[in-house]
Amino acid sequence: MKLIECVPNFSEGKDNSFVNELKNIVINSENVHFLDIDPGADTNRTVLTFVGEPDFVIDTAYKLIKYASEYIDMSTHKGEHPRMGATDVCPLIPLQNVNMNDCIRYSKLLAKKVGDLLNIPVFMYENSAKNKERINLSNIRKGEYEGMEEKISNANWKPDFGPNKFNKKSGVTAIGAREFLIAYNINLNTVDKKIATDIALDIRQAGRLKRDKNGKIIRDKNGVGLKKPGKFKYCKAVGWYINEYNQAQVSINLTNYKKTSIHKVFEEVRIQARKRGFRVTGSEIVGLLPKKALFDSGVYYLNKQKKSIGVPESDIFNIAVKSLGLTDISDFNVKEKVIEHCIKSDDSNLSDYTLNDFANELSRNTYAPGGGSVAALLGLLGSSLSCMVSNLTYDNKKFKEFQSIHYKSSEKLQKYSNELLYLINEDTIAYNNIISARRLPKKTKSQTLLRNKEINKSIIYAIEVPLKVLETCLKVHEVTYKVLKHANLNCISDIGVANQSLYSASNGASYNILINLVDLNPNLEKKYKEKIDYYMKQINSFYLKINMVLNKELKIDLW
Repeated sequence: MKLIECVPNFSEGKDNSFVNELKNIVINSENVHFLDIDPGADTNRTVLTFVGEPDFVIDTAYKLIKYASEYIDMSTHKGEHPRMGATDVCPLIPLQNVNMNDCIRYSKLLAKKVGDLLNIPVFMYENSAKNKERINLSNIRKGEYEGMEEKISNANWKPDFGPNKFNKKSGVTAIGAREFLIAYNINLNTVDKKIATDIALDIRQAGRLKRDKNGKIIRDKNGVGLKKPGKFKYCKAVGWYINEYNQAQVSINLTNYKKTSIHKVFEEVRIQARKRGFRVTGSEIVGLLPKKALFDSGVYYLNKQKKSIGVPESDIFNIAVKSLGLTDISDFNVKEKVIEHCIKSDDSNLSDYTLNDFANELSRNTYAPGGGSVAALLGLLGSSLSCMVSNLTYDNKKFKEFQSIHYKSSEKLQKYSNELLYLINEDTIAYNNIISARRLPKKTKSQTLLRNKEINKSIIYAIEVPLKVLETCLKVHEVTYKVLKHANLNCISDIGVANQSLYSASNGASYNILINLVDLNPNLEKKYKEKIDYYMKQINSFYLKINMVLNKELKIDLW
């Protein structure tokens, strides 16, 4: 499925009826999914986030822009946030099976529709911009609503779509395709907006005007003030005071969080605040953010604390939330603020089941979930146990010389555990796909050909899933043996259980590959049998080597 995200910003944040109607438009639209809405009374601005299939996103965005143009009168609008239109900006962001060029094309389709049908001047920005001057939204927005009538009368600022005539009620809208933008505010223990502004000038890419020793602005030969760049690229920042919180904030837009991370900016603002005799009290995310942005921050702070990063994802998120102070002025729910957690399939997922629910589902008179899912579960348990031993050893001062080994090992094992967790559900999906393919009609020759093709495709997938389980179990076994060689041997029984779990998981995965081979041609059958043999030989080797250590340490001879 193709998915794009749309994050329109509207110049109204005080009227609940307006905010609720925006949400209703999205909820009642076909093939789009509402994610978040964030109104701000002081900024008098609402940020809405939704995702969906591209054509349906464009239709929904148009309905939202139309509603805003009917409801908002920009001639009476006031608010802290810079703005130029009822729908100030409407970005499209590629999420799944869509690239930036696709989003550029969709942004132009939307802009043309808005310009032609609503008579709103539209500028294309970011990746959709027609020239360099229009890439940066702040260049387009300069002068704001009050200066737009004069601006668009200038030939250099002719709108890309819509009329050249200013729309007094709706103003001007910017539409474009961009990478994921994180709207991020850092809170200061002051009400002084000037302090926040001064810090913003030091950290933002655009920087501040250069001044001589007397405080006079240094200008070039054309009289244009020269600027000293700020600390971070891909960072836009202003300072403001929010009456709702009785607090000044450094308000930031990160246009490429992979190159300029939220934690680096947060730490720099802390340094800058301390220089001025103030303190950062926390921060807030406006709208949503990608999982990786929060995950990377959690890893950063765990590293600063000299703690293992081979821990559950939820623990890493928790560290990030606490370290960044994301609950300082409002609640922060990872399930509601991380975009990947908000996009959920309507289908149930076995990984979300309780242990009791999974056991009950397994025991019913249905074929799935079955042995393939259980094999993946056994692999997951083995991987998690090995990870536990690695983390316990990492935290033990007696094994300080092996910390680097366990740092890497626990990280790998956590990654493999996540993969196996995913494969528990995938095995059930693979089986259900075979059933669905077998139920396809076969009354005509073309129907029979299509049915056979789908059956063959589903069988291949039903083989590839347990093969991935087998491959992952080998990786886990390899790391487990390394952990054992440098581990706290008080945990050796746990390694023993992990070893048995991994061995059972590997054999179970092999059975689920073999049972599906009977429907394949001899060449494919041979290929998959060779792969089973390749993985099982190595798994057997690790299994026996781990058992030898167990026998020696526990003074037993069970195997």
